[in-house]
Amino acid sequence: MRVNTKSLLAAGAVAVVATLGLASCSSGDSGSEGDASSSGTLTVWVDAERVDALKGAAEAYTDKTGVKVDLVGKDNADIKDDFIQQVPTGKGPDITMGAHDWLGELSTNGVVAPIELGDSAGDYLPVAIDASTYEGTTYMLPYAVENIAVLRNADLVPEPATSFDDMIAKGQAAGLTQPFVVEQGAEGNPYHLYPFQTAFGAPVFGSGAEGYDPTDLQLGNSGGEQFATWLGSQGKNGTGVFNTDIDGDIAKQAFIDGTAAFWLTGPWNVGSAIDAGVNVAIDTVPSPTAEVASPFAGVKGFFVSAESKNKVAANDFLVNYIGTEDVQLELFEAGNVLPALSAAAETASEDPIVAGFAAVGAEAVPMPAIPAMGSVWQYWGIAEADIINGADPVATWQKLTSDVQAAIK
Repeated sequence: MRVNTKSLLAAGAVAVVATLGLASCSSGDSGSEGDASSSGTLTVWVDAERVDALKGAAEAYTDKTGVKVDLVGKDNADIKDDFIQQVPTGKGPDITMGAHDWLGELSTNGVVAPIELGDSAGDYLPVAIDASTYEGTTYMLPYAVENIAVLRNADLVPEPATSFDDMIAKGQAAGLTQPFVVEQGAEGNPYHLYPFQTAFGAPVFGSGAEGYDPTDLQLGNSGGEQFATWLGSQGKNGTGVFNTDIDGDIAKQAFIDGTAAFWLTGPWNVGSAIDAGVNVAIDTVPSPTAEVASPFAGVKGFFVSAESKNKVAANDFLVNYIGTEDVQLELFEAGNVLPALSAAAETASEDPIVAGFAAVGAEAVPMPAIPAMGSVWQYWGIAEADIINGADPVATWQKLTSDVQAAIK
Protein backbone atom coordinates (compact mmCIF):
# COMPACT_ATOMS: atom_id res chain seq x y z
CA MET A 1 0.00 0.00 0.00
CA ARG A 2 1.06 3.62 -0.47
CA VAL A 3 2.00 5.54 2.66
CA ASN A 4 1.17 9.24 2.92
CA THR A 5 4.76 10.48 2.70
CA LYS A 6 3.84 14.17 2.80
CA SER A 7 2.24 13.72 6.19
CA LEU A 8 5.14 11.61 7.38
CA LEU A 9 7.55 14.39 6.55
CA ALA A 10 5.32 16.91 8.28
CA ALA A 11 5.07 14.67 11.31
CA GLY A 12 8.85 14.29 11.48
CA ALA A 13 9.90 13.19 14.91
CA VAL A 14 6.36 12.03 15.69
CA ALA A 15 6.66 9.24 13.17
CA VAL A 16 10.06 8.30 14.57
CA VAL A 17 8.60 8.03 18.05
CA ALA A 18 5.75 5.95 16.75
CA THR A 19 8.11 3.60 14.93
CA LEU A 20 10.91 3.24 17.46
CA GLY A 21 9.38 3.95 20.83
CA LEU A 22 6.04 2.21 20.53
CA ALA A 23 7.35 -0.72 18.58
CA SER A 24 9.57 -1.62 21.51
CA CYS A 25 6.64 -1.75 23.96
CA SER A 26 5.51 -5.16 25.12
CA SER A 27 2.38 -6.37 23.44
CA GLY A 28 -0.62 -7.13 25.63
CA ASP A 29 -3.83 -9.05 25.17
CA SER A 30 -6.50 -6.48 24.39
CA GLY A 31 -9.40 -8.88 24.85
CA SER A 32 -12.48 -9.13 22.69
CA GLU A 33 -13.56 -5.53 23.31
CA GLY A 34 -10.07 -4.01 23.39
CA ASP A 35 -8.08 -2.25 26.11
CA ALA A 36 -6.49 1.15 25.52
CA SER A 37 -3.75 0.36 28.05
CA SER A 38 -2.14 -2.28 25.80
CA SER A 39 0.85 -0.17 24.75
CA GLY A 40 2.15 -2.46 22.00
CA THR A 41 -1.19 -2.81 20.24
CA LEU A 42 -3.55 -0.45 18.51
CA THR A 43 -7.10 -1.69 19.01
CA VAL A 44 -9.45 -0.40 16.34
CA TRP A 45 -13.22 -0.77 16.50
CA VAL A 46 -14.65 -1.07 13.01
CA ASP A 47 -18.06 -1.52 11.46
CA ALA A 48 -18.12 -5.29 10.93
CA GLU A 49 -18.69 -4.81 7.18
CA ARG A 50 -15.42 -2.90 6.80
CA VAL A 51 -12.97 -5.06 8.72
CA ASP A 52 -11.65 -6.72 5.57
CA ALA A 53 -11.12 -3.34 3.89
CA LEU A 54 -8.67 -2.34 6.63
CA LYS A 55 -6.67 -5.54 6.90
CA GLY A 56 -4.09 -4.41 4.35
CA ALA A 57 -3.47 -1.13 6.16
CA ALA A 58 -3.23 -2.92 9.52
CA GLU A 59 -0.69 -5.42 8.21
CA ALA A 60 1.35 -2.70 6.48
CA TYR A 61 1.48 -0.65 9.68
CA THR A 62 2.60 -3.64 11.73
CA ASP A 63 5.27 -4.52 9.17
CA LYS A 64 6.56 -0.94 9.19
CA THR A 65 6.44 -0.16 12.93
CA GLY A 66 6.14 -3.42 14.81
CA VAL A 67 2.93 -2.16 16.42
CA LYS A 68 0.14 -4.70 16.11
CA VAL A 69 -3.21 -3.42 14.86
CA ASP A 70 -6.14 -5.40 16.26
CA LEU A 71 -9.28 -4.87 14.15
CA VAL A 72 -12.43 -5.57 16.16
CA GLY A 73 -15.67 -5.86 14.19
CA LYS A 74 -18.56 -4.15 15.97
CA ASP A 75 -22.26 -3.71 15.36
CA ASN A 76 -22.56 -0.17 14.04
CA ALA A 77 -25.57 0.44 16.28
CA ASP A 78 -23.48 -0.20 19.40
CA ILE A 79 -20.14 1.45 18.65
CA LYS A 80 -20.89 4.97 19.88
CA ASP A 81 -22.51 4.05 23.17
CA ASP A 82 -19.92 1.38 23.95
CA PHE A 83 -17.12 3.84 23.19
CA ILE A 84 -18.57 6.54 25.46
CA GLN A 85 -19.07 4.04 28.26
CA GLN A 86 -15.73 2.26 28.05
CA VAL A 87 -13.23 5.04 27.35
CA PRO A 88 -13.46 6.71 30.81
CA THR A 89 -12.68 3.34 32.43
CA GLY A 90 -9.48 2.94 30.41
CA LYS A 91 -11.07 0.14 28.42
CA GLY A 92 -12.23 0.20 24.85
CA PRO A 93 -10.21 0.87 21.71
CA ASP A 94 -7.45 3.28 20.78
CA ILE A 95 -9.44 4.14 17.64
CA THR A 96 -13.07 3.81 16.71
CA MET A 97 -14.91 4.21 13.43
CA GLY A 98 -17.88 6.57 13.60
CA ALA A 99 -19.88 9.44 12.14
CA HIS A 100 -19.06 13.15 12.35
CA ASP A 101 -22.39 14.05 13.93
CA TRP A 102 -21.31 12.11 17.03
CA LEU A 103 -18.69 14.77 17.64
CA GLY A 104 -20.69 17.02 19.93
CA GLU A 105 -21.59 14.12 22.20
CA LEU A 106 -18.10 12.61 22.12
CA SER A 107 -16.47 15.95 22.87
CA THR A 108 -18.93 16.77 25.66
CA ASN A 109 -18.14 13.41 27.26
CA GLY A 110 -14.40 14.01 26.90
CA VAL A 111 -13.72 10.70 25.17
CA VAL A 112 -11.93 11.84 21.99
CA ALA A 113 -8.48 13.31 21.39
CA PRO A 114 -7.50 15.80 18.66
CA ILE A 115 -5.95 14.50 15.45
CA GLU A 116 -2.98 16.19 13.78
CA LEU A 117 -3.50 16.09 10.02
CA GLY A 118 -0.65 18.42 9.16
CA ASP A 119 -0.32 19.26 5.48
CA SER A 120 -2.58 16.36 4.53
CA ALA A 121 -5.68 18.34 5.54
CA GLY A 122 -5.57 19.91 2.09
CA ASP A 123 -5.81 16.48 0.47
CA TYR A 124 -9.42 15.97 1.59
CA LEU A 125 -12.74 17.25 0.28
CA PRO A 126 -13.43 20.54 2.10
CA VAL A 127 -16.77 19.38 3.47
CA ALA A 128 -15.03 16.34 5.00
CA ILE A 129 -12.54 18.50 6.90
CA ASP A 130 -15.27 20.92 7.99
CA ALA A 131 -17.32 18.04 9.35
CA SER A 132 -14.32 16.55 11.15
CA THR A 133 -13.64 19.79 13.01
CA TYR A 134 -15.43 20.79 16.21
CA GLU A 135 -14.97 24.19 17.86
CA GLY A 136 -11.87 24.77 15.75
CA THR A 137 -10.18 21.44 16.51
CA THR A 138 -9.98 18.42 14.21
CA TYR A 139 -11.04 15.21 15.94
CA MET A 140 -11.73 12.82 13.07
CA LEU A 141 -9.84 11.32 10.15
CA PRO A 142 -12.55 11.28 7.44
CA TYR A 143 -12.93 8.42 5.00
CA ALA A 144 -16.38 8.89 3.39
CA VAL A 145 -18.89 11.61 2.51
CA GLU A 146 -22.57 10.82 2.06
CA ASN A 147 -25.43 13.04 0.90
CA ILE A 148 -28.75 12.87 -0.86
CA ALA A 149 -29.36 13.79 -4.51
CA VAL A 150 -32.14 13.45 -7.06
CA LEU A 151 -32.43 10.12 -8.81
CA ARG A 152 -33.97 10.60 -12.26
CA ASN A 153 -35.51 7.95 -14.48
CA ALA A 154 -33.65 8.89 -17.63
CA ASP A 155 -35.98 6.85 -19.84
CA LEU A 156 -38.97 8.90 -18.68
CA VAL A 157 -37.18 12.27 -18.50
CA PRO A 158 -33.96 12.40 -20.55
CA GLU A 159 -32.69 15.78 -19.32
CA PRO A 160 -32.13 17.07 -15.75
CA ALA A 161 -34.44 19.71 -14.36
CA THR A 162 -33.23 23.31 -14.17
CA SER A 163 -35.41 24.20 -11.16
CA PHE A 164 -37.99 22.69 -8.83
CA ASP A 165 -40.87 23.92 -11.00
CA ASP A 166 -39.13 22.61 -14.11
CA MET A 167 -38.79 19.20 -12.46
CA ILE A 168 -42.53 19.01 -11.86
CA ALA A 169 -43.25 20.28 -15.37
CA LYS A 170 -40.93 17.73 -16.98
CA GLY A 171 -42.59 14.90 -15.06
CA GLN A 172 -46.05 16.07 -16.00
CA ALA A 173 -45.00 16.34 -19.63
CA ALA A 174 -44.00 12.67 -19.39
CA GLY A 175 -47.59 11.88 -18.41
CA LEU A 176 -47.02 11.44 -14.68
CA THR A 177 -49.48 12.65 -12.06
CA GLN A 178 -46.81 12.42 -9.33
CA PRO A 179 -43.53 13.38 -10.99
CA PHE A 180 -41.47 13.68 -7.78
CA VAL A 181 -41.31 11.70 -4.53
CA VAL A 182 -39.45 12.19 -1.29
CA GLU A 183 -40.03 10.30 1.92
CA GLN A 184 -41.80 12.14 4.71
CA GLY A 185 -44.12 10.14 6.96
CA ALA A 186 -46.41 11.25 9.78
CA GLU A 187 -43.60 12.99 11.67
CA GLY A 188 -42.01 14.59 8.62
CA ASN A 189 -38.42 14.23 7.46
CA PRO A 190 -36.50 17.51 7.65
CA TYR A 191 -33.25 15.83 6.58
CA HIS A 192 -34.71 15.31 3.11
CA LEU A 193 -36.32 18.74 2.94
CA TYR A 194 -33.24 20.65 4.10
CA PRO A 195 -31.87 21.45 0.62
CA PHE A 196 -35.09 23.31 -0.18
CA GLN A 197 -34.85 25.19 3.12
CA THR A 198 -31.27 26.29 2.41
CA ALA A 199 -32.38 27.57 -0.99
CA PHE A 200 -34.42 30.18 0.92
CA GLY A 201 -31.37 31.25 2.94
CA ALA A 202 -32.48 29.55 6.15
CA PRO A 203 -29.77 27.35 7.64
CA VAL A 204 -30.44 25.90 11.07
CA PHE A 205 -27.49 27.67 12.72
CA GLY A 206 -25.09 30.38 11.69
CA SER A 207 -21.43 29.45 11.49
CA GLY A 208 -18.04 31.05 12.00
CA ALA A 209 -14.36 30.16 12.07
CA GLU A 210 -14.99 27.42 14.64
CA GLY A 211 -18.01 25.91 12.92
CA TYR A 212 -21.69 26.09 13.81
CA ASP A 213 -22.65 28.57 16.52
CA PRO A 214 -25.39 27.23 18.85
CA THR A 215 -26.17 30.78 19.99
CA ASP A 216 -26.96 31.85 16.40
CA LEU A 217 -30.22 30.09 15.56
CA GLN A 218 -31.05 31.00 11.96
CA LEU A 219 -34.05 28.69 11.69
CA GLY A 220 -36.51 31.52 12.28
CA ASN A 221 -35.07 34.18 10.01
CA SER A 222 -37.16 35.65 7.21
CA GLY A 223 -35.91 32.95 4.86
CA GLY A 224 -37.28 30.31 7.20
CA GLU A 225 -40.73 31.81 7.04
CA GLN A 226 -40.49 32.07 3.26
CA PHE A 227 -39.55 28.41 3.11
CA ALA A 228 -42.47 27.49 5.37
CA THR A 229 -44.86 29.42 3.14
CA TRP A 230 -43.52 27.67 0.04
CA LEU A 231 -43.69 24.29 1.79
CA GLY A 232 -47.34 24.89 2.61
CA SER A 233 -48.03 25.77 -1.03
CA GLN A 234 -46.61 22.40 -2.05
CA GLY A 235 -48.60 20.45 0.52
CA LYS A 236 -52.12 19.14 1.06
CA ASN A 237 -53.85 22.46 0.35
CA GLY A 238 -51.58 23.32 -2.58
CA THR A 239 -49.94 21.28 -5.31
CA GLY A 240 -49.73 18.12 -3.20
CA VAL A 241 -46.10 17.52 -4.19
CA PHE A 242 -45.20 16.84 -0.55
CA ASN A 243 -47.31 14.27 1.22
CA THR A 244 -46.86 12.82 4.71
CA ASP A 245 -48.54 9.61 3.57
CA ILE A 246 -45.41 8.90 1.50
CA ASP A 247 -42.80 7.09 3.55
CA GLY A 248 -39.51 5.64 2.35
CA ASP A 249 -40.98 2.39 1.03
CA ILE A 250 -43.78 4.12 -0.86
CA ALA A 251 -41.36 6.60 -2.43
CA LYS A 252 -39.06 3.78 -3.51
CA GLN A 253 -41.87 1.78 -5.05
CA ALA A 254 -43.20 4.79 -6.97
CA PHE A 255 -39.80 5.36 -8.56
CA ILE A 256 -39.20 1.68 -9.27
CA ASP A 257 -42.67 1.33 -10.82
CA GLY A 258 -42.13 4.37 -13.03
CA THR A 259 -45.03 6.35 -11.59
CA ALA A 260 -42.51 8.96 -10.40
CA ALA A 261 -39.61 10.17 -12.53
CA PHE A 262 -37.66 11.95 -9.77
CA TRP A 263 -36.75 10.67 -6.29
CA LEU A 264 -34.83 12.62 -3.67
CA THR A 265 -32.84 10.04 -1.71
CA GLY A 266 -29.36 8.78 -0.90
CA PRO A 267 -26.85 6.39 -2.46
CA TRP A 268 -28.17 3.62 -0.22
CA ASN A 269 -31.23 3.33 -2.52
CA VAL A 270 -29.52 3.40 -5.90
CA GLY A 271 -28.89 -0.34 -6.01
CA SER A 272 -32.58 -1.17 -5.62
CA ALA A 273 -33.52 1.11 -8.50
CA ILE A 274 -30.84 -0.26 -10.82
CA ASP A 275 -31.70 -3.86 -9.89
CA ALA A 276 -35.31 -3.07 -10.83
CA GLY A 277 -34.16 -2.06 -14.31
CA VAL A 278 -34.50 1.71 -13.94
CA ASN A 279 -32.13 3.78 -16.09
CA VAL A 280 -30.87 5.95 -13.22
CA ALA A 281 -29.22 9.34 -13.59
CA ILE A 282 -28.08 11.45 -10.62
CA ASP A 283 -28.95 15.17 -10.58
CA THR A 284 -28.35 18.07 -8.25
CA VAL A 285 -31.33 19.03 -6.09
CA PRO A 286 -33.48 21.40 -8.21
CA SER A 287 -33.92 24.66 -6.35
CA PRO A 288 -37.23 26.45 -5.80
CA THR A 289 -35.33 29.77 -5.80
CA ALA A 290 -32.40 31.31 -7.64
CA GLU A 291 -30.05 30.02 -4.89
CA VAL A 292 -28.38 26.62 -4.59
CA ALA A 293 -30.28 23.89 -2.73
CA SER A 294 -27.65 22.46 -0.36
CA PRO A 295 -28.36 19.16 1.39
CA PHE A 296 -26.71 17.92 4.54
CA ALA A 297 -23.48 15.95 4.21
CA GLY A 298 -22.76 13.13 6.61
CA VAL A 299 -19.08 12.30 7.00
CA LYS A 300 -17.70 9.03 8.34
CA GLY A 301 -14.29 8.60 9.86
CA PHE A 302 -12.12 7.50 12.75
CA PHE A 303 -11.69 8.94 16.25
CA VAL A 304 -8.80 8.51 18.70
CA SER A 305 -9.66 7.69 22.31
CA ALA A 306 -8.82 10.40 24.85
CA GLU A 307 -7.53 7.61 27.11
CA SER A 308 -5.40 5.82 24.52
CA LYS A 309 -1.83 5.19 25.67
CA ASN A 310 -0.83 5.09 22.02
CA LYS A 311 -2.06 8.43 20.70
CA VAL A 312 1.06 9.02 18.62
CA ALA A 313 0.80 5.63 16.93
CA ALA A 314 -2.96 6.03 16.50
CA ASN A 315 -2.50 9.39 14.78
CA ASP A 316 0.26 7.96 12.59
CA PHE A 317 -1.84 4.96 11.57
CA LEU A 318 -4.85 7.09 10.69
CA VAL A 319 -3.11 9.91 8.83
CA ASN A 320 -0.47 7.92 7.00
CA TYR A 321 -2.24 4.61 6.36
CA ILE A 322 -6.03 5.12 6.47
CA GLY A 323 -5.50 8.49 4.80
CA THR A 324 -4.16 6.99 1.58
CA GLU A 325 -5.87 6.60 -1.75
CA ASP A 326 -5.75 2.81 -1.89
CA VAL A 327 -7.18 2.32 1.62
CA GLN A 328 -9.91 4.88 1.09
CA LEU A 329 -10.82 3.12 -2.15
CA GLU A 330 -10.92 -0.21 -0.27
CA LEU A 331 -13.38 1.39 2.15
CA PHE A 332 -15.34 2.79 -0.80
CA GLU A 333 -15.65 -0.65 -2.36
CA ALA A 334 -16.85 -2.04 0.97
CA GLY A 335 -19.56 0.59 1.44
CA ASN A 336 -20.00 2.37 -1.93
CA VAL A 337 -19.84 5.78 -0.26
CA LEU A 338 -17.78 8.61 -1.82
CA PRO A 339 -14.24 8.68 -0.37
CA ALA A 340 -13.27 11.73 1.67
CA LEU A 341 -9.75 11.88 0.25
CA SER A 342 -9.87 13.98 -2.92
CA ALA A 343 -7.68 11.68 -5.03
CA ALA A 344 -9.75 8.64 -4.06
CA ALA A 345 -12.98 10.56 -4.67
CA GLU A 346 -11.78 11.45 -8.17
CA THR A 347 -10.99 7.82 -8.94
CA ALA A 348 -14.32 6.61 -7.55
CA SER A 349 -16.12 9.28 -9.59
CA GLU A 350 -15.22 7.49 -12.81
CA ASP A 351 -18.55 5.80 -12.08
CA PRO A 352 -21.24 8.27 -13.26
CA ILE A 353 -23.52 7.44 -10.31
CA VAL A 354 -20.76 8.27 -7.83
CA ALA A 355 -19.85 11.36 -9.85
CA GLY A 356 -23.44 12.57 -9.59
CA PHE A 357 -23.50 12.28 -5.82
CA ALA A 358 -20.06 13.90 -5.65
CA ALA A 359 -21.32 16.91 -7.62
CA VAL A 360 -24.17 17.37 -5.16
CA GLY A 361 -21.79 16.78 -2.26
CA ALA A 362 -19.70 19.72 -3.44
CA GLU A 363 -22.73 21.90 -2.67
CA ALA A 364 -23.56 20.14 0.62
CA VAL A 365 -23.00 21.42 4.16
CA PRO A 366 -22.03 19.28 7.16
CA MET A 367 -24.89 18.23 9.36
CA PRO A 368 -24.40 20.18 12.62
CA ALA A 369 -22.69 18.04 15.26
CA ILE A 370 -23.29 20.49 18.09
CA PRO A 371 -25.41 19.23 21.03
CA ALA A 372 -27.98 21.98 20.40
CA MET A 373 -28.97 20.17 17.20
CA GLY A 374 -30.86 17.65 19.33
CA SER A 375 -33.27 20.41 20.31
CA VAL A 376 -33.94 21.10 16.62
CA TRP A 377 -34.69 17.51 15.62
CA GLN A 378 -37.15 17.26 18.49
CA TYR A 379 -39.58 19.72 16.91
CA TRP A 380 -38.50 20.22 13.30
CA GLY A 381 -40.09 17.28 11.50
CA ILE A 382 -43.42 17.59 13.31
CA ALA A 383 -43.67 21.27 12.37
CA GLU A 384 -42.95 20.56 8.71
CA ALA A 385 -45.46 17.72 8.66
CA ASP A 386 -48.11 20.03 10.13
CA ILE A 387 -47.38 22.65 7.46
CA ILE A 388 -47.60 20.05 4.69
CA ASN A 389 -50.96 18.98 6.12
CA GLY A 390 -52.42 22.49 6.05
CA ALA A 391 -51.35 24.25 9.27
CA ASP A 392 -50.64 27.97 9.02
CA PRO A 393 -47.04 28.03 7.69
CA VAL A 394 -45.75 31.21 9.34
CA ALA A 395 -47.38 30.64 12.72
CA THR A 396 -46.21 27.02 12.79
CA TRP A 397 -42.67 27.99 11.84
CA GLN A 398 -42.57 30.73 14.46
CA LYS A 399 -43.70 28.24 17.11
CA LEU A 400 -41.02 25.81 15.92
CA THR A 401 -38.39 28.50 16.39
CA SER A 402 -39.66 29.42 19.84
CA ASP A 403 -39.76 25.78 20.93
CA VAL A 404 -36.20 25.20 19.74
CA GLN A 405 -34.90 28.36 21.41
CA ALA A 406 -36.51 27.36 24.69
CA ALA A 407 -35.13 23.83 24.47
CA ILE A 408 -31.60 25.07 23.78
CA LYS A 409 -31.73 27.45 26.75
